[in-house]
Amino acid sequence: MKNSYTQKSYLIGFMLSIVLTIVPFVMVTHDAIHNKIILINIIVFCAIMQIFVHLICFLHLGNVSNQAWNLISLIFTVFIVFILVLGSVWIMTHLHHNLMI
Repeated sequence: MKNSYTQKSYLIGFMLSIVLTIVPFVMVTHDAIHNKIILINIIVFCAIMQIFVHLICFLHLGNVSNQAWNLISLIFTVFIVFILVLGSVWIMTHLHHNLMI
């Protein structure tokens, strides 16, 4: 079985992930943008782009035709994480409301 991913694709993914980590870090530490909404948008954009870089370069969810099970497991994982986060926020807000009265 031939693997279409080479060291070049891993190196490109690694460099992109480093750049997508350093850019928001430098912007926050050096206070490059004073508008907080633009800064948050740039951080979220870099985070989403880094997710796609990891999915394509390292988890191999790329251009292979038989990736149905990988996509289904990714969607299931996102769904479970969404339930976990939403449930935690819901529990915390109700605890705050019930205990802070």
